[in-house]
Amino acid sequence: MTTNQDLRLTGVSAEQILNSRGHPTLQVEVITADGLSFFGSAPSGASTGEHEARELRDGGTDYRGLGVTKAMTFVDSQIEPVLTDRAWTTLDQIDGTLAALDGTGNFAKIGANTAVAVSIACARALAHQQRIPLHQWISEQLGTTPVMPVPHFNVVNGGAHAANDLAFQEFLIAPAGAMTITDAIQMGAEIYAALEGELRARFGAVGVGDEGGFAPDTDDEAQVLDILVRSIEQGGLTPGLNVRLALDAAANSFYDGKYYRLHGRWRSADDLLERYVHLATNYPIWSIEDPFDESDRDAWRDIVDRLGSTVQILGDDIFVTDAQRIRVGAKEGIANAALIKPNQVGTVTQTLEALRAAQEVGFRTMVSHRSGETLDTFIADLAVGAGTGQLKAGAPARGERVAKYNRLTRLQKLYPELRYAHWWTD
Repeated sequence: MTTNQDLRLTGVSAEQILNSRGHPTLQVEVITADGLSFFGSAPSGASTGEHEARELRDGGTDYRGLGVTKAMTFVDSQIEPVLTDRAWTTLDQIDGTLAALDGTGNFAKIGANTAVAVSIACARALAHQQRIPLHQWISEQLGTTPVMPVPHFNVVNGGAHAANDLAFQEFLIAPAGAMTITDAIQMGAEIYAALEGELRARFGAVGVGDEGGFAPDTDDEAQVLDILVRSIEQGGLTPGLNVRLALDAAANSFYDGKYYRLHGRWRSADDLLERYVHLATNYPIWSIEDPFDESDRDAWRDIVDRLGSTVQILGDDIFVTDAQRIRVGAKEGIANAALIKPNQVGTVTQTLEALRAAQEVGFRTMVSHRSGETLDTFIADLAVGAGTGQLKAGAPARGERVAKYNRLTRLQKLYPELRYAHWWTD
């Protein structure tokens, strides 16, 4: 028996599009019985965790092996026949079908890029079928109160995201002192403009990294933080009050299995920990992501012991949006927050499971984009609906980044009751 809230699909198809790095990715369209189309597209990361779900790429010479025609063929030949012409009540049913088709546990057969694009498109279709906005559908799955997140703008890029000598991958500004998302985005854009002037005055021509942040020719993270503080102050804002700073070290990218390379020298985990303590003491840094390699678990425990009472220690590669890894990490005292990236785990259902696990163990969560992005804005609705209070989607520049921030302002206009998080002043 079907109900008017059951979803029937009459078509599922895929096409190859380009992401923000000029690499192919997958966009999926699902067509409902009432003739409406819903889309989902897959992002891709440059800095990836060892335990992430696997992408499906073509290999060969076209697009240097990065094509997705195999994934497109899988959608057409195997996914469409099992998803069409039957009633779906929940996304869990659809995503479970994708997992069963794959059968590997990490989407090594059909590809996480395939699964996440299908899953996002179907989530949108289910929300429409239930006559509720996507962010509300997400909040109902989780039992959360929708909240407008504090945007974390990645304004300086290093590591795997830029052609410079900065070891740390991301330097972020978080305008938590704003009263609305509109004010927060204005703060971010004005600081970004001031930062460009500061960097040009200091370095001359300045490149831009994968996520829209500037890529200055330096290896000194303290110098970058000094310039960020000045850029915040230029607009009459107070660092640490109106705007705080955050880091994504992505330490696996400068780890050799024993030591970390920083400022041209190999350093122990203890040395790197002291560097983080120094930076957190001297700058208004409230969050540090992936401060150590995912395998260096003792170092993770040490930084939580030293800084965890005042600084968010955010796990990305160590958790890879996996519910069980989050639970184990919390039990071991590793991190106190989890980054959430749907394509790391493969489906929206598994992403929601990771968010539930974080809730259970008392972790904060931050929803995140990837360095290879599309114009898909699903993560904006996810951050709002899940009530995470935090979203990072890159700099306030480049279309694939600002699409997410523009989606937030649109949601604010449509649903003015949405409260802006500014959680550390609550």
